[in-house]
Amino acid sequence: MDAYADLVLVGGHVVTVDAEFSVASALAVTGGVITAVGGRDDVEPLIGPGTRVVDLGGATLLPGINDSHLHGCAFGMATPPLSLDLGHPAVSSLADVASAVAEAVGRVPDGQWVTGHGWDTGYLEECVADPSRQPSRHDLDAVSPDHPVVLYSFSGHATWVNSKALELIGIDRHTVAPPGGAIVVDAAGEPTGLLHEGAQALVQNALPPLGRQERTNAVRSTLATLARLGVTSYTEPGLGPGGDGIMRGALGAETLDVYRELLSDDELTARIGVLLLPTGMASTAEEFARTLTELGKRGDGDPRRLAIHGVKIFADGIVPNKTAWMHEPYVGGGCGSLCVGGENDAERIAEIQAMIGQAHAAGHQLGVHVTGDRACDTVADAFAAAMAEHPRPDARHYVIHGDFLTAHSMKVLAAHGFGVNMNPTIKWTVADMEEEFVGAGRAAYAWPYRDAIDAGVRVASGSDAPVTYPDWRQGVATMVLRESKAAGRVSGPEQRIGLAEAIRTYTIDAAWQDFADGWKGSLEPGKVADLCVLDGDLLGADPHDIPSMPVVLTVMDGRIVHDTLRD
Repeated sequence: MDAYADLVLVGGHVVTVDAEFSVASALAVTGGVITAVGGRDDVEPLIGPGTRVVDLGGATLLPGINDSHLHGCAFGMATPPLSLDLGHPAVSSLADVASAVAEAVGRVPDGQWVTGHGWDTGYLEECVADPSRQPSRHDLDAVSPDHPVVLYSFSGHATWVNSKALELIGIDRHTVAPPGGAIVVDAAGEPTGLLHEGAQALVQNALPPLGRQERTNAVRSTLATLARLGVTSYTEPGLGPGGDGIMRGALGAETLDVYRELLSDDELTARIGVLLLPTGMASTAEEFARTLTELGKRGDGDPRRLAIHGVKIFADGIVPNKTAWMHEPYVGGGCGSLCVGGENDAERIAEIQAMIGQAHAAGHQLGVHVTGDRACDTVADAFAAAMAEHPRPDARHYVIHGDFLTAHSMKVLAAHGFGVNMNPTIKWTVADMEEEFVGAGRAAYAWPYRDAIDAGVRVASGSDAPVTYPDWRQGVATMVLRESKAAGRVSGPEQRIGLAEAIRTYTIDAAWQDFADGWKGSLEPGKVADLCVLDGDLLGADPHDIPSMPVVLTVMDGRIVHDTLRD
């Protein structure tokens, strides 16, 4: 035998995710590549004296999971020990948040900023009991009168600060919010301590930027977490000048340099795809074009390990802030708007069309953050117009989130071979709270997986971490069940999809988004050995049990990066 396998796995459910979604029982890996898939007889000739042979004992072997929308550096910065965990169930009330801040104040030097991430009014008792009750600086001032406090919401679209922080930032009743942002004020016109969308940049500008070592530590923390979860690829959806004002620059251009350094040091235990972020919210087409030209289209040494795929643009906001651009008004009024420059809808539509056209003409793949139905239609039409003006084969543009994709949007995306990147763990998280913003019907429809797949749109799934925890198992369960996190009730049963379809969104279809479906995303000979082993029979499991099925082995490029199996 010329080359024995390095690793052979037998006795399991090998879910290949090939075109037929066939299931085998054994797989062999040689030199980082899958060399055989089938039964024991197919891998037996590849077993040599140095081959590690693993009996899966009925466990499920999947392609390595590809989280196609995950802010790696930001996720690391948003999780302990680098930040307070203020998500559910860590905290359940405004009082719990205050207690967590008080504890942090007691252990940091005088004057140091206290940061936290993950608060969600849908899981804070006082806000649930009275929806008009919102977080306020007064909730924090009693426990932290002298330390500035900045607490980021789970969505990343709102920031909550105390009075000391407002003082240091320089925000008072006379401060004008930046375009596309809002400084929430009380009945007396005083800032409450809540900042929405673009106004959050006022906080970021006052904070010391992340140091190189902080960024490196954050990415390393994320990579370790993802290895334990079976994630072997993810997309960093937006790194560049437009991210300098987000989470202390976690989405800034310097983070891309950290990834390059980790690649050089062979520390990347997941494959990284990157979208460049030329500008943030409320930018103009002129500013976008200038910055895009300056960024260029930078390559990297190993495109299978760290690749720049294209460019990200923000088109609108999110439903809980009523900043997603909707065809019909929100409960209580207002339809939101596009979050680019312009004095009215027509001007803003022209701006987003110009930005999309510029990036497309320059040869970039486009990932556009868009959530509202009217914004989705606008972006889909802008994709089509850009393609008509500058025809390009296989551009693979996609809408990011696509919460309220319409039938029109889906038809346009499918006709041009474009995709959508949806977020099942966000659906799981917000399903119970969205009704108060858009009503029961629209809330149930949000993230229309079934309709999108049936329309022929390529659908990938991502966590949007740190917005949600990057647990693909919960994502799969949510796509199949459409049950909510808080109440466990079904939200939009007609949008359920099958288990095989759900798995594809985290594997081969996510690889398609990366222009990589020819060499990763399924378990077929010749493809890279990116593997995830889940204890138990995934295909036969009750979907409710999927989130608790342990990941026992993770392999990236033939290298074992997580292992709790015993031979």
